[in-house]
Amino acid sequence: MTDRTILSLTGSDRVSFLQGLVSNDVSKLNGGIAYAALLTPQGKYLADFFVVDRGDDLLIDVAASLAPMLFQRLSMYKLRSDVAIAETDLRVKRGVGPAPDGAHADPRHAGLGWRLYGDEQGEAADFDALRVEHIVPETGIELKPDAFILEQGFERLNGVDFRKGCYVGQEVTARMKHKTELRKGIARVRIEGTAQTGDTILYGEKEVGTLQTVSGDRAIAYLRFDRVSDEMTAGQARVWLDHRPE
Repeated sequence: MTDRTILSLTGSDRVSFLQGLVSNDVSKLNGGIAYAALLTPQGKYLADFFVVDRGDDLLIDVAASLAPMLFQRLSMYKLRSDVAIAETDLRVKRGVGPAPDGAHADPRHAGLGWRLYGDEQGEAADFDALRVEHIVPETGIELKPDAFILEQGFERLNGVDFRKGCYVGQEVTARMKHKTELRKGIARVRIEGTAQTGDTILYGEKEVGTLQTVSGDRAIAYLRFDRVSDEMTAGQARVWLDHRPE
């Protein structure tokens, strides 16, 4: 995939350094992979990525559009830690079905297949359709600045650990988990008619949300759940709730 950048973290403090910054527990990787996010101190989304433990280093698999910002942020937080951050020439290959040697199962959902890091690139499935089916947000589409990761399904997608201790934005995320019921978030909707990504979803004259990734007659939508109705519209289409993840 040419739209991904793979960073490498080396140095004796690499695990503890990242552990204090990101939403998931990277201390338990043991050669595995985790999905995580970097947040602002106010708990809002900055970047999402995969962290892969290769023994001597940690790989960070991030959207190429966010890589320069993430590199800068990590460098800013490094201070005197024994950590070196570098961009690699590695590529990520994705697929579904039997996984090749060395591949990692996508930690967000079993239906998203595997990821393999090396010299090859390429994809073997319609990942937008799979994301819509399993309601998995994507960098730059559902996941944008000012998003809250719990509204984007990060708990369900194994992207946040509530037992790991402090990280940047942890207080707000924990408060949303324990003290409030989510009134907004992503869900899957059905579409009958013509609509496209970015169309506003309406119930009469009330704004309910926005269509995000569209695949056929289904889409991921960001919704205000208290306004959801069976009589919603978007563009030239009728829209109704298909599935709201618990």
